[in-house]
Amino acid sequence: MRNKTIILKGFPAILLLITCLVASFAQGPPVFTDTPILLGLGGRGVRTFGKFISKKNANVYIQPLVLPFNITPKLLAGTILPFVSKSQNNGSTQSGLGDLAVFLKYVVQQKDYSGKTIRTLVKVTQRFPTGNSGKIPPLGTGTYQTAFGIVSGYITTKYGIYGELNYNFVSEGEPNQFLYNFAFSYPLLPQQYPPRQLNISVDLNGIYVPESSKNALFLAPGIQWILGRKVLLESGIQLPVMENVIETEKTKFMFLLGTRVLLF
Repeated sequence: MRNKTIILKGFPAILLLITCLVASFAQGPPVFTDTPILLGLGGRGVRTFGKFISKKNANVYIQPLVLPFNITPKLLAGTILPFVSKSQNNGSTQSGLGDLAVFLKYVVQQKDYSGKTIRTLVKVTQRFPTGNSGKIPPLGTGTYQTAFGIVSGYITTKYGIYGELNYNFVSEGEPNQFLYNFAFSYPLLPQQYPPRQLNISVDLNGIYVPESSKNALFLAPGIQWILGRKVLLESGIQLPVMENVIETEKTKFMFLLGTRVLLF
């Protein structure tokens, strides 16, 4: 598995913002795993975060700007504009725009009960090689990537369980990838309105390359501060549990600090 694959996997092309769930259940979406809850009716928002990736052969900083909006109550579209700064151990450093992505999400199943909801959506994400402009080291993969995925969640006032599966088709003869994420979240404070909540979560984030049987798995504890109906702050760290990659390309850790804002 190439270094670029692990770095770009961290792009949350599938990540959503503060949702109607915040107002009703005082739970935000997981830090590193997607959520099946769309924005509120007519909603649009913004998410940005800084993610620092420490690898044995390089350090990478990613600052994406995620802009989702609802087309209908069950259909959401969005775009991801990533700024990337990469410094290799040999002294090579480059900064600029990474690979642009656009995505669509559609809710296919929704059952709401008193104090809980079960939802599932399907999604499509398209990435473009805007980060490869002849720079060394490159800021993107140099490939077109099309991912098809499914996201499901069982969310209650006491906890949330999330699962996400994606298959990523890659151009230029590069191997396709299977991505999988699972998360458990737990609110620490009593439910209240307007929401004022502190949530903790733990994610398992993995990527598997069928062609080479290479696999990477990360354990990711996180924390979120919900400051009201429209603002959420979050932080987390991804730690490698298993990385079947070249030794010099292995990840030491990935740290994330960011915010999500819901706009109407």
